[in-house]
Amino acid sequence: MGDARPFEGQLALVTGASKGIGAATAKALAAAGAHVILVARSTKELETVEEAIFAAGGAATIAPLDLAEPEGIARLATAISGRWNALDIMVINAAVLPTLTPVWQIEPIDFNRALTLNVMATHALIVAFDKMLKASKDARVIGITSSVGANPRAYWGAYGASKAAFDNLLESYALETKATSRIRLAIVDPGATRTAMRAKAFPGEAPASVKPPEVVAVRVVSLLGEQFTSPHRERVNQS
Repeated sequence: MGDARPFEGQLALVTGASKGIGAATAKALAAAGAHVILVARSTKELETVEEAIFAAGGAATIAPLDLAEPEGIARLATAISGRWNALDIMVINAAVLPTLTPVWQIEPIDFNRALTLNVMATHALIVAFDKMLKASKDARVIGITSSVGANPRAYWGAYGASKAAFDNLLESYALETKATSRIRLAIVDPGATRTAMRAKAFPGEAPASVKPPEVVAVRVVSLLGEQFTSPHRERVNQS
């Protein structure tokens, strides 16, 4: 993209924006000119990201929220629509990794938590922001997924099942809106990335052996500026 601030005047919403890929993507979007709504549970961590965006000359608004509460998502949409007419970019990044265990030992409570945040919250976001996305002249939705959604792996059944449902839900939405709106949707698999979730899954791995979240953020922001065919899917390889 030739323009240093290609998203000037646009509104973006990023979930899981308090750290990792979400925080890096929010900062990159703000640097590209977007006003970014930062969504996550931790107010303190969101404020840190917001301060970094302000210090770099960007604009952001924090929205502390537990995405596992659908009513909270509806309230957030009401508040945002009261200030802005359209939502131009939505990056659905927030996710939870349940305990890695054999399928027959998956705890129902743990599995339900993953399905609630990784799937039901995604549905609630689509329901709440569909109208604002359709009001945009060029709406883009990015879902951050995992390879285990499409390629099952031993002990990853609970997380993989939630990501398979996540992917299906988003791609179905893309197909449903393709002929009736300007919404374009892409699913991005970040690959091995230096995040807290990765550290939890691979505690013995050297952090420096995998790419930092900023690499994924750069690709996501670049993709948002491309005229990709919806639905689109890609993986971000090691840089």
